[in-house]
Amino acid sequence: MDLVRALKQAFPGVRVSDRASDRAAYAGDAWTKRLIELPHSSPGLPLAVIWPRKMEEVARAVGFAREHGVTLVPFGAGSGVCGGIVPDPRSVILDTKELSSISIDKQAPLVKVGAGTLGITLEDRLEEQGYTLGHFPSSISCSTVGGWIAARGAGQCSGRYGKIEDMVAGLECVLGSGEVVELSWRQRGPNLTGLFIGSEGRLGIITGARLRLHRAPQERTFSAYTFNDVASGSNALRRIFQNGLRPAVARLYDPLDSFLLRHGGGGGTVDWQKLGAVLRSAVRIPRALNAASEMFSRSAWGRCTLLLIFEGSGDEAAADSESAHALCLSEAGRPLGEAPARAWFQHRYAISYRQALLLRSGVFSDTLEVAAPWSKIERLYRDVRRALAENALVFAHLSHAYPDGSCIYFTFCGAGRNPADASAVHQRAWRQALGAALEAGGTISHHHGIGRSKATALVEELGEGAVLTRRLMQVCDPDQIMNPGTLLPPGLSPELPRGAPAPEHPTSIPLDEPVIDSTSQLATIAGRSPLSKAEAWLQDRGFTLRLGAEAPLSASVASWIAGGVAGAPDRWSDPVDQRVAGLDGRLSSGHRVIIRPVPRRAVGPDLMALFVGAGGRIGSVESATLRVYRLREPEARPHPFHFPRNQPLGAEEASTWERIATTLSKA
Repeated sequence: MDLVRALKQAFPGVRVSDRASDRAAYAGDAWTKRLIELPHSSPGLPLAVIWPRKMEEVARAVGFAREHGVTLVPFGAGSGVCGGIVPDPRSVILDTKELSSISIDKQAPLVKVGAGTLGITLEDRLEEQGYTLGHFPSSISCSTVGGWIAARGAGQCSGRYGKIEDMVAGLECVLGSGEVVELSWRQRGPNLTGLFIGSEGRLGIITGARLRLHRAPQERTFSAYTFNDVASGSNALRRIFQNGLRPAVARLYDPLDSFLLRHGGGGGTVDWQKLGAVLRSAVRIPRALNAASEMFSRSAWGRCTLLLIFEGSGDEAAADSESAHALCLSEAGRPLGEAPARAWFQHRYAISYRQALLLRSGVFSDTLEVAAPWSKIERLYRDVRRALAENALVFAHLSHAYPDGSCIYFTFCGAGRNPADASAVHQRAWRQALGAALEAGGTISHHHGIGRSKATALVEELGEGAVLTRRLMQVCDPDQIMNPGTLLPPGLSPELPRGAPAPEHPTSIPLDEPVIDSTSQLATIAGRSPLSKAEAWLQDRGFTLRLGAEAPLSASVASWIAGGVAGAPDRWSDPVDQRVAGLDGRLSSGHRVIIRPVPRRAVGPDLMALFVGAGGRIGSVESATLRVYRLREPEARPHPFHFPRNQPLGAEEASTWERIATTLSKA
């Protein structure tokens, strides 16, 4: 029997299509490489598209795929930019948008929502009830909840509410094995939500989520400042977050991006069609353009712009804005009033759609978001910008800031002599920029995920952790039918290499005493160190872990982490902060996993979940990079969330964890 006919017979009453128009519409996402090549190539089309309406139908689709040897590619709204969707003739696209239920629990508060729910639909429904999720990506009208979670996304208000991983209280997933699993976030005990957030469809299909909510803000304040350079602006931004302030929006634009912001790049008045026509010739000489940009940056007009938006209830926003104002002035910032921030806010969703006009003009435009601790942020900006400047015109802004570091969002425009050359220039820019980010001590992805565009670089960042991720895929998807080709490059062996050198990394150095990065407020501490000794050492130097009464001070740092960092500040109270920024872990098999310390990452399943709260089942922590606080550092305003921190493991969740732990701990 023909596969499409078998699929239709297996799903009576469910929409299934093999029409050419549907197959073409689902042939990929918004990956720039694909868009460059699309007019001159024939993309692979999937076998068919199916629109399941409930979780049970998703589970049946997985069973069908396993039985008939086809692959399943989950599809939200297609706004991904990293090549996470590249089907072939034996792929069935599973569109999740019929999974769109919304149920609000006002007690916690939280929302139970279907994975296919469009972001704007969810936020509108929440606003009607006086709540917000706080997740506002520029793609909010063309992205889904499941897509946010699968890619480990961030929204424009991450400075107050955190990234999507800071909002997930639980997940409903259909594994590649066909099993349905309910996952709950917990502090102490296995936390499998961290493995599925960022998994990009490789472990299974996310069908629903429980997400924490906040009361909708009653007021907002808007302000803007200009600074002499990126260094002084980033110092102001760092001090704002390290003094307990949490602006919903905090964006620092470099000189060229500031120029575009002032002339409509962030406000909506630039004619991108005309700009594309100009750039079509100009970007073929990127070095000359960037040299001119560098001269402009050093001129009297080449200043940086910081936008701040605070929100909250009562007079919170106004009070926090005043505190931030004083900090900006202390870093020689000059106030620009409210207008720039208000103009940005008014047009904050428009910019995602305009870049397509450049592609029509024969010029490619793409974005790259990387992140690093504050102590490395200037080098990250300089080195990645320099790498991109070899191939394209480049400008950048710092966004998604945290107490320990920030994301830098680069935009670059380039062209080639012909489509093939343009594609080569584009790929060379990516390769060199990702290499520069890793060399600078950053992560290759803060919130766009990996897809296919960063798969090779992912292996470079994770080292043996990439092989661990490959093994994790085998546990959850034994037949390898779930979105193959994304996250990891084809052919990566699931076997851990023996005797391979560990990548150079601060946490890989044996430590007799902690090493403090005072700029980023991070301390790297040996796992064998008693927690009490580490805290005393830190306090002698003006820092603290802010441990509560529940902290097991007599335990080692390694066992404290394995137990779920009891007594550390509550992650739900301040979702922007993090407790463990990186670690050097040793598996029970003797192999090593290095997770470099960065403020946030989107590099596949969060391997930190295999160590933090995991009870040492898979491995132990040899050293960890922890967030530390100045002794008199102001605390951030708390966000109440009445949700159990340590729910018991469900039967299916426990079974899944047992298989993962058994497999990953083997040599």
